[in-house]
Amino acid sequence: MTSGAHPGPGTSAGPGTGILAVDSGGSGVRVALGSAGRGALGRRSSAVPVRTGARGIDPVHLMEQLVPLVRALAAETGAPPPTTAVVGVAGLATLGAALRAELPSALAREFGVRTTVLAADAVTAYVGALGMRPGAVVAAGTGLIAVGMDLTAWQQADGWGHLLGDCGGGAWIGRAGLEAALRAHDQRPGGSAALPARAEERFGPMAALPGQLYPRPDRPAVLASFAPLVAECAQDDPVAGGILHTAARHVAESAAAVCPPGGEPRIALTGGLFALGDPLLVPLEDELARRLPHALRVPAEGDPLDGAVRVAAGLAAGALGLPREETLLSVLPSG
Repeated sequence: MTSGAHPGPGTSAGPGTGILAVDSGGSGVRVALGSAGRGALGRRSSAVPVRTGARGIDPVHLMEQLVPLVRALAAETGAPPPTTAVVGVAGLATLGAALRAELPSALAREFGVRTTVLAADAVTAYVGALGMRPGAVVAAGTGLIAVGMDLTAWQQADGWGHLLGDCGGGAWIGRAGLEAALRAHDQRPGGSAALPARAEERFGPMAALPGQLYPRPDRPAVLASFAPLVAECAQDDPVAGGILHTAARHVAESAAAVCPPGGEPRIALTGGLFALGDPLLVPLEDELARRLPHALRVPAEGDPLDGAVRVAAGLAAGALGLPREETLLSVLPSG
């Protein structure tokens, strides 16, 4: 997706301007409260993912999570009331219509927010990892999305959710591992010798596995919870190892699809998926070196919540020099 670049707002606010930063993903909601001059003064989190329904991501459920978190942080830190809010949300591009319509006014009513930025979680992950420099970031946890920027436009790859994509992400790895366990249970080709026992430790009898997964509203997170067990088996089990190698290829393909083709762009990885360690990272580094020889691999400077704080502070100071595109990054008046 592309868009022309736009400068930040023409007016700036003082260093005491309150900011609210939010990171909402498949594993729950994280919140930071602070000021434009001092950044985040405190952080809190909820392990409950925001519901998705017929209207997409549920703004009422998100506010039910935010209100107690923000009030607790305000009491704890003494941060000024937030006038600028940046909300990074997984699935915003395809499921964010209700949020765009309702969240700014809800934030204004509850907290006095005057300006709301709605951003895809991949955008806040990008800014947290690389700041305002050109490059590519793969944000991977329960899901997976890659975002690239050349200072004039955003490019996005994957992020289509656990049913249609997020290839190589935690839910994808977990689902592939459980499929391999079920193949072995059925004595079909392609089954894993090691994963059935790990699946039964985690979920109970294999025959009951569908009942453990299909009714769950947090199914992507439940699938992703099996990914570390796949990684633990990867060294000694060729099927588990193959799943991690395939995941690495998917991650690198998404990174290559969004990385600027010229110059020496930076590329960073962010998100809990990469805590799986060498079973994923070793093949991934090989894939990235082969597909993106011109890119400079750098460690992520921060995470998506850090990125939301950076965007909020930049907007409050009148220095938001990022491309805007409605489904990825939009600045909306509240009230």
